Amino acid sequence: MTGLLRQGHFLGSKLRTLRKRNGLTLEELSSRCVQLSADHAPSVSYLSMVETGKRMPSAEMLAVLASVFGKESSWFLDRTESVAPEISKGPRTSAADPMPLEPAFLFSRDLLQLALPELLAQTGTSGRQFARLLVRVWQESRQNEFPDIERAAESVGRRRMPLSLDDVLKIVKDTGLAIRWVDEDRPTKSAPVLRARFESPETIVINKNLRSHEARLKYTLAFFIGHRILHNGDGVVPPHSAAGLGYEEPGALGPVGGMAPRDVLLAWRDFECSAFAGALLCPKQPFRQFLVRERHELAAVEKLGITEAVMMRRMTSVSPYRHWHFFDGYAPGYLRAVYRGNGIALPWGNMSLVPDPCPNWAVFRLLRDDTSSSSEPFAPVSQISIMRDGGTPQLYCCHSLRTRDAADVSHVLSVGIDLAPALDAQGFDSRTLIDLIDDHCGRGGGISQVPTEAADAIRTVSHVLNIAWVSRSLDAPASIICPRSRSCPRNTPCGTQ
Repeated sequence: MTGLLRQGHFLGSKLRTLRKRNGLTLEELSSRCVQLSADHAPSVSYLSMVETGKRMPSAEMLAVLASVFGKESSWFLDRTESVAPEISKGPRTSAADPMPLEPAFLFSRDLLQLALPELLAQTGTSGRQFARLLVRVWQESRQNEFPDIERAAESVGRRRMPLSLDDVLKIVKDTGLAIRWVDEDRPTKSAPVLRARFESPETIVINKNLRSHEARLKYTLAFFIGHRILHNGDGVVPPHSAAGLGYEEPGALGPVGGMAPRDVLLAWRDFECSAFAGALLCPKQPFRQFLVRERHELAAVEKLGITEAVMMRRMTSVSPYRHWHFFDGYAPGYLRAVYRGNGIALPWGNMSLVPDPCPNWAVFRLLRDDTSSSSEPFAPVSQISIMRDGGTPQLYCCHSLRTRDAADVSHVLSVGIDLAPALDAQGFDSRTLIDLIDDHCGRGGGISQVPTEAADAIRTVSHVLNIAWVSRSLDAPASIICPRSRSCPRNTPCGTQ
């Protein structure tokens, strides 16, 4: 202890800085320590005193704290002066700094209102599609943080987790809602099959077939509970349907060439009710602790009785690490859902089909390789990817799963993170490591095993973030990907392979 006292003048400051830059609360850091060593883990109050210099940890306790962050105990002592650099709080929109919109008067409200209908008409975009894009950009600018919706969900769910179907049905009853079950046929292109809809002021109409999909049924009920709580059950909310299509036909979202107020309202309410459902089934603090215990493994959905889509989306909302993306992709090239808190470039369109998606994205590769009619989910795959966006290579890790939706249509769910901020937070030079991986991939024809130096750093990040599939992604080669195959940076373009 004497040695630590003499060498630990800055220990508390270093610990506090490292904890905050990894987005951990005192409670979460204490819980992580308990996982590693219950005998030597500090309590929350003791951690607070360590950070403020009022207490000095024992050598054993310091070793546990150091292990959480993948460091040696000596890093916290006076002879090590460096501290991890600050993490950017906002999403990275591109590799280059954004250009200001000049002349500014051209982007006045009056001119935009005149120009938007023509823009939508010329691009074949419906008003509701554009409204969904606006909502998505709003989500990304807020990094999926909506505390008012979280509080509303917690007020009825009381932060209980997991919620059984009976629990959710009781909430339905307690909020004054009734359920009416109906029969529906198989979907066709011209006649989507109803999954559920809301009839004002208090009735949820649900397809009987949903009874055999308990996780989806719980989400659907939670969605309409959200409408009741947030919007007083006025009935202005999109229905849930299973269209049997991998994408929505242009006419399915209303007329092209305009954006009615109802388009914006429905898109916004769809987002709000969806966010409420996720927060009700996976309340923020309990779910955050759950992810740490389960190391973000998708197999843990069985313990909560939720779908993989709900789990992935909630990861992007509750994780202390903010640099996430999420895609829900359908063949031949359509993204039904998108979130880009890390600013990753889109592999293909989320408002229309794109003819040249990059085949090396894990999400597209899984869609392309789908030759099975099985209704069972496929094993998830993890991938390290280099993207040369704007000339500067970026480094991402994704975890993707091919599954089937309520209409039995195959689609791919993919969640991932930007590795650069995490590397920087641990004191690594992310730019040097990314350039090293990029160079190996370039010389390998577009793929390469991650070099040892970079792999060791990524394993440290996987340990600190407690995301098991980041480390597992190193078992396969890293791959160069691009936003569109016609701009492929490989020596042999991916579109010609």
